[in-house]
Amino acid sequence: SPRGRGLEAAARDARRAALARVRADALALAHHLDDQAETVLLSLLRGAGVRGASGMPALGRLGAKLLLRPLLEVPRAELTRYAHANGLQWVDDESNRDTAHARNFLRLRVAPLLEERYPRWRQALGRAAHHFSDADALLRDYAGTRPLDRLRIAELRSRSAPAARVLLREYLGAYGLRPPATRRLAEMLRQLTSAAPGARVELAHDGAVLRVYRGELRLERFGGAPVEFAPVRWTGQRRIALPALGGEIRFERMRGAGVALARLRGRPVQLRLRGGGERIQPDSRRPRRTLKNLFQEAGLPPWQRDRLPLLFCGEDLVWAPGIGVDERYRAPAGDAGLVLHWHSSGDATH
Repeated sequence: SPRGRGLEAAARDARRAALARVRADALALAHHLDDQAETVLLSLLRGAGVRGASGMPALGRLGAKLLLRPLLEVPRAELTRYAHANGLQWVDDESNRDTAHARNFLRLRVAPLLEERYPRWRQALGRAAHHFSDADALLRDYAGTRPLDRLRIAELRSRSAPAARVLLREYLGAYGLRPPATRRLAEMLRQLTSAAPGARVELAHDGAVLRVYRGELRLERFGGAPVEFAPVRWTGQRRIALPALGGEIRFERMRGAGVALARLRGRPVQLRLRGGGERIQPDSRRPRRTLKNLFQEAGLPPWQRDRLPLLFCGEDLVWAPGIGVDERYRAPAGDAGLVLHWHSSGDATH
């Protein structure tokens, strides 16, 4: 499976990806009390913190969509009785009987034993999920944070150890990464907060790499520069996928904006990586400058600069993501233009 996360995690990711493609403002899911109890128990057995032990929220989000779970307090047995009484039919996935999977093992082997001694164990774990969720909310309030995707090292240093752990877990969660084990989390915090200003810090976690740049924690899912990237020619395509760079270029035709199409006709147009020494003039009021200086001014970390696709016409640098179009190639008002968008890891740079 991707990133070595196991079959169950891969299946979960596939389900979320499928749901993300559904055109709807809200989705109601059929998770019930047994699912919630199993989720909480599995999280506790894996040593999760209060966030993991909170189980599944009744109201959540998947991108811009609302995720609703209206049946979280209804036991499976009650749903089964209702289905039989109303002549409803359903399909049982045969993989649900395979006890090699952790959740199936709990459901088929452990749950019957628990029910002999604790017949309301599902309801008890459901209540525990609410308590853990409340505790998680209190911790996040104490840490002075909310779901975040930016984090300054000074913020970690200024907090108590518990609050700093919440901040780092929240940051990783904002990118969909699993929280580290307790010892690993403590070691990550130690390295991040003890490093001298300007020191190179790189931490690998869950298929991503965390680095510090200008006092801020940065995360990327590609650990190093591409091994190879051959120039790609543009011949009028609306989009060009660049998997080696982790994204794609999209080309939008627009009047009076972007690159002047007339300047490109009859000349070789390519997407290439920087080789060093490139210069561009994105602002007519300022002189032509090196791409390196412009990237520094834009706050782009060094490890990302060598993986950005640049548009060249012959040997002229025409466009760079996050920097813009060279003045010599800018489309005049009313003329046909080409607006470029670089999409990487869910973000767009023009």
